Amino acid sequence: MGLFDRIKQSLTKTRAKLIGGFRTILPFGQKIDDKVLDRLWELMVQGDIGPTLAARMTDQLSKAWKSGEISETQEIVPYMQKYLISLWPSNNREIHFAPSGPTVILIVGINGSGKTTSVAKIAWWLKHQGKSVMIAACDTFRAAAVEQLTIWADRIGVPIVKHTSGADPAAVAYDAVEAAVNRHIGVLIVDTAGRLHTQDHLMRELNKIQRVIEKKIPGAPHEVLLVLDATIGQNAINQAKMFSQHVKVTGIILAKLDGSAKGGAVVGIREELDVPVKFVGLGEKYEDIEPFDPATFVEAMLADDNTAPKA
Repeated sequence: MGLFDRIKQSLTKTRAKLIGGFRTILPFGQKIDDKVLDRLWELMVQGDIGPTLAARMTDQLSKAWKSGEISETQEIVPYMQKYLISLWPSNNREIHFAPSGPTVILIVGINGSGKTTSVAKIAWWLKHQGKSVMIAACDTFRAAAVEQLTIWADRIGVPIVKHTSGADPAAVAYDAVEAAVNRHIGVLIVDTAGRLHTQDHLMRELNKIQRVIEKKIPGAPHEVLLVLDATIGQNAINQAKMFSQHVKVTGIILAKLDGSAKGGAVVGIREELDVPVKFVGLGEKYEDIEPFDPATFVEAMLADDNTAPKA
């Protein structure tokens, strides 16, 4: 199955909500008017694209209609696709690797977001890019998290640094960085506790981990990836805003996209946070991860199910 087909399959619920609504309010051959645009705005909000961006897009459609650029309803979805794709600048959405020594990637996010599984997915993906990978199990507050990560590491075939349950997370990070340097590891992925954004003492612990890492490797962590649960839609944006107040988030991993009817929130994340979505989780297996591509995502989200799949 190609990338387009995998993304399209994962966006089935989101697409059903959007395209099903489009078919209702945008019958083929109907002329565009203000009533159509108002209903379109409501549908986009229901699809979790967000009221602000929905209003901007409706305004753009209105201008295109009044200027004669589009005139009939069947022209709306292709226009929306082009507009949404244009929102993402051509900036680099790839992982930024350190010029020398280990690249350190800090993974943050709240419990239940799919964070621990995302650590395994990133480790698997990097290993298949030819990188040597090590995992640091710094979520010491939950024994289950360390156990789960240990199982993942064994399955993927990467080393893991861990301490006993309840150990100081910063001490685990310290030992992991030292091990990564001594063993000439290419990428160290640091899992952290699933911090609720309202728990200031846990956020301070996260800052402590960052300081320990930077002291051992100046300039690290090189990436801070925030795992967001796609199923919570616009609430994911609120989580991201709160985390960004405490850490410099460099990218988003959008997990559980396959079970979500709120894939439109991806667009809102880009619009409101100016933080790139770097990866999307498309299932529960560690292989179910893909680098985010805006054009593929938008086309899959708004594709008609009768459209022939891309090669």
